[in-house]
Amino acid sequence: MSEYTKIQTAGTNVALKVRKGHFATNHAHINYHLDLATAKCRASEAQGLAKALVNNYLFATVVDTIVCMEGTSAMGAFLSEELTRSGFLNTNAHKTIYIVRPEFNSNSQIIFRDNLKPMIAGKNVMILMGSVVTGRSLNRAMESISYYGGKLTGVSAIFSAIDELNGMKITSVFGKKDLPDYAYYDYHDCPMCKAGQKIEGLVNAYGLSMI
Repeated sequence: MSEYTKIQTAGTNVALKVRKGHFATNHAHINYHLDLATAKCRASEAQGLAKALVNNYLFATVVDTIVCMEGTSAMGAFLSEELTRSGFLNTNAHKTIYIVRPEFNSNSQIIFRDNLKPMIAGKNVMILMGSVVTGRSLNRAMESISYYGGKLTGVSAIFSAIDELNGMKITSVFGKKDLPDYAYYDYHDCPMCKAGQKIEGLVNAYGLSMI
């Protein structure tokens, strides 16, 4: 059984724990598990990641609302502070950024209740993800922002295996530059499965459950 190692990228003092193996997500099989728990929950790491993300954005980016997916609310709060401190624009009358966590209905569709709809409709919205692998979860979030009348101006993630989706650039702290051999496969075409390598664990936005 593999153990966790750490990777670090330029521009941040935050190290990410990674574990090589054979893992299954809702949409794919992957050859690495990224432990994002401390990055999402520890204030110092969430703030460090937020600072690293802001350094990658153009000052022309306007952000009124950050939609925090996959448990990234703490990081979203720090990101809003860093954007405001760095002089990024927003059109809100109070000159601060909304931090919104979406809700999922019984069909796993993203919904926003009536009290949150004004924070999306007509607003410049940034989506914040923990990780982007296949892009399916991100695409669902994009569709929801559009449905509720928001204007998507940015996508941020702690880790992303892809550079863009639907023409929108994904700004991430960690990516394929840090894990060049990171790969994901449809379970029908997974070479690890074909080689007889058993799945070590199940991965979702909450973390890893070993089998």
